[in-house]
Amino acid sequence: MGDVKVIGASLSLFCCRIEWALKHKGIAYEYIEEDLRNKSPLLLQYNPVHKKIPVLVHGEKPIAESLIILEYIDETWTENPMLPEDPFEKAMARFWAKYVDEKCVISAWTASRTKGHEQEKALESAQESLQLLNKHIEGKKFFGGETMGFLDFVVGSLPNWLKFLEEFHGIKLFDTKELPFLHEWAQRFTEIPIIKESIPKIEDLLNYSSAQHKAK
Repeated sequence: MGDVKVIGASLSLFCCRIEWALKHKGIAYEYIEEDLRNKSPLLLQYNPVHKKIPVLVHGEKPIAESLIILEYIDETWTENPMLPEDPFEKAMARFWAKYVDEKCVISAWTASRTKGHEQEKALESAQESLQLLNKHIEGKKFFGGETMGFLDFVVGSLPNWLKFLEEFHGIKLFDTKELPFLHEWAQRFTEIPIIKESIPKIEDLLNYSSAQHKAK
């Protein structure tokens, strides 16, 4: 079905989603690490519009944006499906995936980059959105039910990334007492071998960010 390449960055919470999905499907691929400080001609060739990672290249056809890539993978390789068959359940998985990226991630990132009243508002928004995600996983083994699926891969690296933001910026985002079901899910999910081997680790995120900060 053509060669498969992933252009990404190993510490990106968006890129690991793609690797997990391909491994879940049993698809061999070539991984190309991108230097985000000096974007390669390859990245600019395959994603000239946004010039961002991740990019999946399948048979020389590039697909950008992690959520779109995940759906492409699921539709192209039908074994071990990630999205539910039921149209309503599929729509809900897509809704929550968009919610994670547009609410949880953006509000947490804003809280880490602001101060004062603006930071307070962003923290409140982040905590509210995470509470809803916590409620959504209550009583479930995975977001996909008994087996991991599309939404698990989307949420996957979020807890580690939130803990990194907490430690690096001195803010409170991922309170295990306030988010017990999300915390239990994260512990279970990160022990799965294909997840464990490529999830961005908190210490690596801290080391990278410290080095970037010193270099400025």
